[in-house]
Amino acid sequence: MQKPADFAPVIVIDLQTNMFDGAVEPPIHVADTIAARTCKVIEWARREGRKVAFIRHDGPEGDPLAPGEPGWPVWPALGQNGEEPTFSKTVRNSFSNPKLGAWLAELNASEVILLGAQTDFCVAGTVQGAIANGLKVTVISDAHSTLDQPGEPASSIINRYNAQFAEAGVNMVTTDALTAS
Repeated sequence: MQKPADFAPVIVIDLQTNMFDGAVEPPIHVADTIAARTCKVIEWARREGRKVAFIRHDGPEGDPLAPGEPGWPVWPALGQNGEEPTFSKTVRNSFSNPKLGAWLAELNASEVILLGAQTDFCVAGTVQGAIANGLKVTVISDAHSTLDQPGEPASSIINRYNAQFAEAGVNMVTTDALTAS
C-alpha cells in the first residue's frame, strides 16, 4: 500500500439511496459500515483539500435507480456538499460520462481514489475505465460493496475483486490506512 498522490480526488460510485434503504431491494452487504467508511474518507479528503465527486447510476424507467425514483438520489447520510459534483451514467464504467474525464483534466489529476457500489459491476467497470484512461488507481478495499449473488456471498465477491484489482496493478488501501495522519 502506498498513499495516493496529494492531489488525487475521491470518486464515490453509485452510493445511492436504493443501496441503503432496503425499500425495493436488499441493502448492499454491510451497508451501515460502508456508509460510515465513506463518510470517514470524505471527511479526510475535505481536510486534505482533495476534491470529491459522486457518481450516480441512472437506471431505465421502472428501475429503482431510474431518475426521479426514491432510490435514485445520492444517499443523503453521506453529506455531499454543493461544491461536490455528481456525474451520471447509464453503464458500469463511470468514465462513459465525458464530463468526469473533463473534471479530472481540469484538476490535472493523474490518479483517482475509488469506493462505492457495486463491487462486481460499477466499481469494477470504473476501475477498468480509469486504467484505460491512463490513470493510476487506488481502491479503498474495505469501502466498496455489493449484494449476494446466487452461489456466492457478497463478502466472497468483494475479496475476489480486491485480489483482481491488486493483480491489475491497483493500489489497495483500507479506510483506516488511508485516513491515518
